[in-house]
Amino acid sequence: MHTSQLEILSPARLTEVVDIGANPIDGDPPYSQMLADGLCRVTGFEPQKQALEELLAKRGPNENYLPYAVGDGNTQTLNICKVSGMTSLLQPDPKTLEIFGLFSQFGEVVSKHKIETKTLDDIHEIKQLDFLKIDVQGSELAVFADGTEKLAKTVAIQTEVSFVNLYKNQPSIGDIDNAMRNLGFIPHCFAEMKKWIISPCVINNNPREPLNQIMEADIVYVRDFTKPDLIDDEQLKHLSLIAHHCYKSYDLALRCIMLLEERKALKTGSQQQYLQSLANQ
Repeated sequence: MHTSQLEILSPARLTEVVDIGANPIDGDPPYSQMLADGLCRVTGFEPQKQALEELLAKRGPNENYLPYAVGDGNTQTLNICKVSGMTSLLQPDPKTLEIFGLFSQFGEVVSKHKIETKTLDDIHEIKQLDFLKIDVQGSELAVFADGTEKLAKTVAIQTEVSFVNLYKNQPSIGDIDNAMRNLGFIPHCFAEMKKWIISPCVINNNPREPLNQIMEADIVYVRDFTKPDLIDDEQLKHLSLIAHHCYKSYDLALRCIMLLEERKALKTGSQQQYLQSLANQ
């Protein structure tokens, strides 16, 4: 019987996941396998009533979902769009949306609501935060700016970034990247890339079929493993688990185990045990 990665690492607790903008419109989240295997606990936030009700109806024993809008802590206007995935605290930019055909419909604001936001650092329900998944349609930078205390021990962040700004005053990918690096993270991989066709072109009579224009992506940042002295043992354990289960980044998972073995935080032979567990998958 082979030894599992969890047995090799023996973390002190479950991996703590925070999902800001947990609206389940894009299928299973990256941590779904960890959740199914009982390796993590999820605290999710979703201010849209219908989406929150769906999350609550399907939640398991290690999931909790709250109606908070996470932002800068001030009262904001929530722009409810025709397609819920476009709903944002930022205003959609009609001039940009028009360039991408169907987005003029997707981003049509059907109602506006005043909403109180909470800063990440002020949410007492979050005790620890190992892995942050965030998709708040352009407000990510505000969340990072007022979440530095909670993010100080975080080892992985999956965030949406935009190459073409669909909202007014939306931070660019460069702004997000600078913020991440200042918090001690480096880019690891693209979890998903969205392309769209530029109007008025239509391919195969399908207005959703893209050519080359990149629009948005989910990018994964990880704690800068090139500076291991700044990462403690427990952080390395959770980073290894996230890398393995969420992204199949077995190289990063192994690197974390190597560092832990060198520190005598894991027994000699742990790297070989992990490689054997991969071979037995």
